[in-house]
Amino acid sequence: MNKSADLRPDAMAATHDVFNQATALEGHNLYAGDTALREGVARHGGGWGEADLQRYGEVCGRADVIEWGYLANEFKPQFDTHDRFGHRVDLVKYHPAYHHLMKQALTEGLHSSPWTDPKAGAHVVRAAKYYLHSQVESGHCCPITMTFAATPSLTLTPAIAEQWLGKVHARDYDPRNVPHTAKQALTLGMGMTEKQGGSDVRANTTRAYPLGQPGPGEAYELVGHKWFLSAPMCDAFLMLAQTERGLSCFLVPRWRPDGSKNPLQVQRLKNKMGNVSNASSEVELRGALGWMVGEEGRGVPAIIEMVAMTRFDCMIGSSAGQRQATLQAIHHAAHRSAFGKMLIDQPLMQNVLADLQLEVEGSLAITLRMAEALDNLDDPRQQLLMRLGTAVGKYWICKRTPHHAYEAMECIGGNGVMENCILPRLYRDAPINAIWEGSGNVQALDVLRALAKTPAVLEAWFDELGKSVGADARLDQAVKTLQSEFSDLAEAEYRGRHLVDQLTLTMQAHLLVQAGDTAVAEGFIASRLGSQGDRQYGTLPRGIDVKGIIARGRQDA
Repeated sequence: MNKSADLRPDAMAATHDVFNQATALEGHNLYAGDTALREGVARHGGGWGEADLQRYGEVCGRADVIEWGYLANEFKPQFDTHDRFGHRVDLVKYHPAYHHLMKQALTEGLHSSPWTDPKAGAHVVRAAKYYLHSQVESGHCCPITMTFAATPSLTLTPAIAEQWLGKVHARDYDPRNVPHTAKQALTLGMGMTEKQGGSDVRANTTRAYPLGQPGPGEAYELVGHKWFLSAPMCDAFLMLAQTERGLSCFLVPRWRPDGSKNPLQVQRLKNKMGNVSNASSEVELRGALGWMVGEEGRGVPAIIEMVAMTRFDCMIGSSAGQRQATLQAIHHAAHRSAFGKMLIDQPLMQNVLADLQLEVEGSLAITLRMAEALDNLDDPRQQLLMRLGTAVGKYWICKRTPHHAYEAMECIGGNGVMENCILPRLYRDAPINAIWEGSGNVQALDVLRALAKTPAVLEAWFDELGKSVGADARLDQAVKTLQSEFSDLAEAEYRGRHLVDQLTLTMQAHLLVQAGDTAVAEGFIASRLGSQGDRQYGTLPRGIDVKGIIARGRQDA
């Protein structure tokens, strides 16, 4: 007799129960569960923002906010050159989730709070809030960063600052495709690179012609092209163009003040592997109106004010990516068992998870230290520290993030490569910051230029490191070795990456020593300064308090 014939159809349909799977990481407070962030904010002068950060940490952990990030990436921006009647509009259409994220960031003041309410710890608190926000979705943060970073450049020309900054700083969002004169809130972008030059902006061929008197604040028409123009729906862009006196900086709006379309014409959107929620474009300038920012012929110094801030936000954003990846890995390991034990209780997995958390600790430490320097730029020593720190930190953190994201993905396994998991997005987005605003080589060369032009930056760096002298013999030796390397700068360009590596690692180690958690400081120094040669994540030496380190990164710890 065939017994299978006796089975009910509904019984055959139920083949198994779902168990031993992690739950979705949502409905939590991203700030309350982040020990390193909470301690760092207090340590660097942002303690007054605690209540607001607790509030916003809960917002960023909400399921509906997290879903916005998925939707903004699933439904990519679409581009229309003309409307249905044939008028040039250069319109980028986004999914509503993108607009929700933009409005949230702008109403929280992520683009303006240190400028509109400058006080001790303002940049630290803003960095912490941006760190939380970036963990939801990083692509839309590009126009937020550029709007934030434009303020120091615009203030170089008071007439422009007076006309624009009120609307640029407004805590509102107006995505309409209309002239800036018809809006009360504006976003700003930047256009530097061209086909033939890339990072070598002095090779730019775009030219600017004065419409009347030349000089700062005056009107010009620009003719040329830009190979990368991110967030083309911004209301205006800082751009570089050649004049009779050399490369100069201009503010170029999307629409002319009279309401006509400025001939800043988008040719196409870039088809990118990551950062897909944020449109990036190529544009042609066919006599586009712009106003000179800063002095004629000093376009690079003018726009570098903006670049320094965007590099700083790259540090925050990549640190945030590391944090979210580590959080996901720890959460998975805490809810998944294999071979008779929870993953989080297995020694080899503990080694990996603790190592990932140590990377976050070092990245966040140097980022918040640079935020503190930003809050104290009236101190020349802090200016010097910031001058070197944005290039050094941007180089190291952004370059470490892609492999970090992959390692976290491997902790989760097959589920970690599924598109309904955040890890694939974190992995694809991770290389963007390493390339944007200057690749690794550009950052290393910038450090060498800073040393040549202002030798005091190195003195300020070692003065900061000197605060930890005697705390750990391995750190002391690493600093001495680094000092000796700088005493002989033969083939400095060839050795540039190595020098920047060591500048970063010694600074991170020093800051973690100063932070006071002995498990973190010991784990970082033993693995980053006490080891020789290349290393994989999960190769921490014996004797490290891996459980204590993991607990600092665990949401439910």
